[in-house]
Amino acid sequence: MSNPAVPPRSLAEALRARDDASLSALLRARPDLITPVPTDLTQLATRAGTRASVVRALERLDRFALQTAEALAVAADPAPYEELRALLTGDGGDPAVSSALPRALATLREQALVWGDDDRLRLVRTARELLAPSPQHPSPTGLGPTVQEATAGMSPGRIQDIVTATGLGSTHDSVSAVASLTALFTDRKRMSVLLAGLPEESREVLARLVWGPPYGQVTAEPAAHLRRLLDLGLLVPTAPGTVVLPREVALHLRGGRAHRAVEPLPPAVEPAATHRPQVVDATAAGQAYTALATVEELLKDWDEGGPAVLRAGGLSVRDLKRTAVALDVAEPVAAFWVELAYAAGLLASDGEADERYAATPAHDEWLEQPPAQRWVRLVEAWLTATRVSGVVGGRDAKERTLSTLGPGLDRSAAPEVRHRVLTLLAGLPEGASPSRESVLARLRWERPLRGPQREDDLRSRLAEWTLAEAELLGVTGRGALSGHGRALLGAAAPKTPDQVPESPGDKLPVHHRPSVAEPLSPAEQATASAAAARLLAPLLPEPLDHVLLQADLTAVAPGPLERSLAEVLDVLADVESKGGATVYRFTPGSVRRALDAGQSASDLHAFLAAHARTPVPQPLTYLIDDVARRHGHLRVGAASAYVRCDDDAILNEILADKRAAGLRLRRLAPTVLAAQADPASLLDGLRAMGFAPAAESAEGDVLITRAHAHRTPPRTAPEPVPDGPPIPDATLLTAAIRAIRAGDLASTTPRRQTDRPPPATGELPRTNSAETLATMQAAVLTGEALWIGYVNAEGAASQRLIAPVRVEGGFVTAYDHTADEVRTYPLHRVTGVAELADET
Repeated sequence: MSNPAVPPRSLAEALRARDDASLSALLRARPDLITPVPTDLTQLATRAGTRASVVRALERLDRFALQTAEALAVAADPAPYEELRALLTGDGGDPAVSSALPRALATLREQALVWGDDDRLRLVRTARELLAPSPQHPSPTGLGPTVQEATAGMSPGRIQDIVTATGLGSTHDSVSAVASLTALFTDRKRMSVLLAGLPEESREVLARLVWGPPYGQVTAEPAAHLRRLLDLGLLVPTAPGTVVLPREVALHLRGGRAHRAVEPLPPAVEPAATHRPQVVDATAAGQAYTALATVEELLKDWDEGGPAVLRAGGLSVRDLKRTAVALDVAEPVAAFWVELAYAAGLLASDGEADERYAATPAHDEWLEQPPAQRWVRLVEAWLTATRVSGVVGGRDAKERTLSTLGPGLDRSAAPEVRHRVLTLLAGLPEGASPSRESVLARLRWERPLRGPQREDDLRSRLAEWTLAEAELLGVTGRGALSGHGRALLGAAAPKTPDQVPESPGDKLPVHHRPSVAEPLSPAEQATASAAAARLLAPLLPEPLDHVLLQADLTAVAPGPLERSLAEVLDVLADVESKGGATVYRFTPGSVRRALDAGQSASDLHAFLAAHARTPVPQPLTYLIDDVARRHGHLRVGAASAYVRCDDDAILNEILADKRAAGLRLRRLAPTVLAAQADPASLLDGLRAMGFAPAAESAEGDVLITRAHAHRTPPRTAPEPVPDGPPIPDATLLTAAIRAIRAGDLASTTPRRQTDRPPPATGELPRTNSAETLATMQAAVLTGEALWIGYVNAEGAASQRLIAPVRVEGGFVTAYDHTADEVRTYPLHRVTGVAELADET
């Protein structure tokens, strides 16, 4: 550990002074730094300063922390704390900003974007390059270059002219002249006098440039009021026809503020309406039941094989429209249900030569679960899925249309945004639904966009889709988070302000604190899911074992039906309407469908009598008997196809019917007709003529036609695309920090001076075999530690700090401080040894 009394001279030294808890916080906030584990703290500091890592860290800062970093980028390097605060609060001061600044600075320090003591704050070089003003990349502050930077290419004579025009004494060199101008422009009193002497037109020009962009255009012969500004150095030419407002001048005109508007606190999520929690839960439960019914209906529609897979992957537009009509929803909503079933592993492509989408074996297991558990599985898949149905219909980078179930729908930020939006809802009082604008404003504060704000940015669209999809799934009801949705997140009901104790140094108001800080661990999520299922189960309607038969050949199901009843009724009748109650209609075709499936007339009568709360209407009894009496009287088989019937009068009637001309029938025997159509076409043609033929096998038996469920081979749900490296767990962090500290100890521990020249920084020690063996054996006797270079079997070189215990058989057994364990190393892989200095 470094001496805390000595100010750090580099980021590596600042990291070396941290304790293990602080390093853990850094690696948790920036997990890319631990992939792979750095060999020492110097390598960790180098990796923390790379452009890709710094950009990622900046993009995950909240608005005030980012504004603090932007202020440091336009401050002196290094800058004292008071200068930073002045840039954020201005000359008048702002208590809210002053109170929030320590927290923002602590965040920047924790993420290794800022290092140094309060009197010497340094923004890491890469972050300064990204945030500091430049002609190619304007600063978010709207400030321009300093006087020194703006006059860098100006001739010494011109600089002396500016110094003279401002009333300053001439100097002997440009450096002192620029220093005099800088001192003038940063002196509030002298600058006020200088600006007061300008004409009104000149002050108007400065006012237009003060908040940025700081660049303006002038002609070759500028007007008098512009010439006056150029003569005084208040505007500095940067290129022919272009001038810039120096940073010091702009800061004076702004009252010392680096930003026009500083936002130290996040905007509150405002409730738009408040409902009774019981109403919210009931509404959400009803929608949860609808979600389950919709997914079941989708998979039932694809039970015998769904739409074909496009060559490029995904559903065609026509198949999506057909699915939307079948589900009676809009196409974007149909795309959401299809993608949800895919994310839950309930459907996939079958992988056949003529590839189609179908239900997976997991779908059958899902159907056997209680409704509440089925809902939990769908919502868990939705929360973690990175595929986003909202982008369906858009275009990718190659201008190809994005299709449902196709490639290119992954948006790695989706799980984080969904979790964060629901967390914000969990922070509201029970029954309160938020306004859309306040949710979006809060998300933009927590993850501000770099560059111009856009209303259609991805995070805002993901948040809007989350609010809509949560309502479709029944996670929310009437816009408010339901009780079972809150349980699924592991969130407790929010307390009132007087129930929440203030934590020391916590400057956020109570209503800004989220109820859930981060996603749950797998074990915590399993517990939360079980709790959500328990809360939802009593709210879902119980399945019914009966229907109400009516004289108009319809049956009314006043609620959800038991699965066995629903399956038989789907074959025996056609669904006429859906809603709170489902209406089924019995037709000759539907009854024939049940008879084709192997049911007899007596079976159907018994089924209806057992499941009808009302007497079976006489018209329905007659319909079943009439269709059954005619069913199978005609037999169709394969000749190309034939029709046989014991009643030759019926065959005469068929031959005389003009509608049979297309079947090209001829009589082979008094009871047999032959056709040139195939059996399926012949069946359809005769049924269209009003007959009820039955298909028969080659042995003359009636063929029973049942729907054959088509299933894919076992499939796993699609893996979410991670948004960068995963956050390391406590075990990995502990091991990584131990390895980094050991490697840092090995690289920084002083070695004993010898006649041999010391190795260069990062170079492994080199000794011959005899010297290596002798030094090892001596260390065993004395118990001293050694610094060695080692090359493993893969050829990777490393330096290690070891305490040899035994040397024999060409191996050294030692306690390895780097790995914090006893290890055995082949001596032929040791490049050399070096003894540690006596003071260690």
